[in-house]
Amino acid sequence: MGARGVHPARLELTPDERATLERWTRRRSVAQALALRARIVLACADRPDVAHGQPAEELEVHRAPIGIWRTRFAARQLEGLKDDPRAVAPRRISDADVERAIATTLEQAPTHATHWSTRGLAKAVGMGQTTVSRMWRALDLQPQRSETFRLSTDPLFAEKVRDVVGLYLAPPARPLVLCVDQQPQIKATTGTAPVLPVRAGQPERHTYESVRHGTRDLFAALDVKAGTVIGEVHGRHRSEEFRPFLDTVDANTPPALDLHLILGSARTHMTALIKRWVLTHPRVHLHVPPTSASWLSLVGCWLSQLQRRAMHRAEFKSPDALGVALHGYIAATNADPNPFVGTKSADAILASVQRSRQRSSASDR
Repeated sequence: MGARGVHPARLELTPDERATLERWTRRRSVAQALALRARIVLACADRPDVAHGQPAEELEVHRAPIGIWRTRFAARQLEGLKDDPRAVAPRRISDADVERAIATTLEQAPTHATHWSTRGLAKAVGMGQTTVSRMWRALDLQPQRSETFRLSTDPLFAEKVRDVVGLYLAPPARPLVLCVDQQPQIKATTGTAPVLPVRAGQPERHTYESVRHGTRDLFAALDVKAGTVIGEVHGRHRSEEFRPFLDTVDANTPPALDLHLILGSARTHMTALIKRWVLTHPRVHLHVPPTSASWLSLVGCWLSQLQRRAMHRAEFKSPDALGVALHGYIAATNADPNPFVGTKSADAILASVQRSRQRSSASDR
């Protein structure tokens, strides 16, 4: 006599239920576990009098899941195929523990180290490393990172900020505003071995050592409104080289416009030679940002892009080759200019600097 088993639950699908199950089996965005359950129910519904074994063989799964999902669908229809809510483990860390860990991170330093690591703090406060890591991520704490800053001590800081920012946001009538600065000592170097090009799974690789072939100095004047650049490459960056560059700027700008030059912080920009040149060019007006505030000159953004995009990984066998590359980048900029737009008002900048001063003063107490 054959063994007596439990009679399988009989499944009857409505058209909407069948359409939903078939859609679950086809859509890639549906979890594969749910897609398998839908296939089980469809296989059992198409053969209501067949035991669990035949659908299990067709779907290549064990018999136990066939019975489980067949029974759950018969009892709860489509909702029975979804996962039940999982019980949440009781909380083991109190608010006081979290507060103690965060206070230790912010207010104390570990012995023989400058900042906490997740493992070091976990050991100090009696928590798991994963728990500390989650807390830091939730509060965006990164003790391993450090940035530098410098506050200007210029006694005319506010006046100079308003002067420069005013040229960006509210320039005078018929002006041409240029940000002028220099990038000295740009190196022409080559590696001690050929560059290994980028390929799948591996970035471009250079030798750590390099051979230096000389340097070049770049003078650049950025037209704030147009985004174009007037540039010259020289062997040195003295005022003797800067004055001819000013002649180039004067010759390549419309003579009918007043020329407002926002200078960088280099000493070569304000020597007696340069001041005499300005006296002979009445349409030129010089504007000097505060000390330690070179970020006010927008040409610094362009010089940063030049260094990052064209100089950082490039190799040049001679200073002349470096000069050709610099002129090529200037030409590419002028062929497709991208204006640099200042949007922050002088009041907003001064308020931000004041907050930085207050934080700096508070940290000294």
